[in-house]
Amino acid sequence: MVDIDDSKQPIEAKPTRAAATASIEEDHTSLEDVSKHIEVLLHASEAPLTAHALRKHLSLSTKELKQALEVLERRLETGVLNLHETASGYRLQISDDYSGLIQQVFPQRQERLSQALLETLSVIAYKQPVTRSDIEQVRGVTLSSNILRQLFDKGWIIEKGFKETLGRPALLHTTAQFLDAFGLSHLDELPPMPDLETIRTLS
Repeated sequence: MVDIDDSKQPIEAKPTRAAATASIEEDHTSLEDVSKHIEVLLHASEAPLTAHALRKHLSLSTKELKQALEVLERRLETGVLNLHETASGYRLQISDDYSGLIQQVFPQRQERLSQALLETLSVIAYKQPVTRSDIEQVRGVTLSSNILRQLFDKGWIIEKGFKETLGRPALLHTTAQFLDAFGLSHLDELPPMPDLETIRTLS
């Protein structure tokens, strides 16, 4: 039997503190670069980008995307844009702190929604699925076909399914475009339902 002198065997070097620090800094730089790539894509896109699309375009894992988005959020804190997630994905939008300035300089960008449209949309959003008759019962007035047409044209509502009553009226639901327009990711984020008098005051 041959004795082996362990003292002559190569010893695996342990990473030094400097090497570990360099690795951490490299990871941070990488995430910073990825966050910038995400920011570029969100700037260039005309519509929100989903997490799936961002992972696909940038070859990221779910964990990497989450970390890069957090880096992007922190960097944007010092600017005028916010990273916002809607039902259709992520987008960049101007901070609410500057909404007054935008309204003052670009008043034409502020679309004024009619009282009837707001009331109708509120009933659909909070009580969906609903029929036209349900909306009329809540509002206490006949629903104009023009109001529904405006909501359909904006892509804020759709017909999906039928109520099993006489005539089988169509059931109305809100859409992802509705959530996007109001900066929401899910219906759960809707504030408490306002009463109709409050809506009339706002309009």
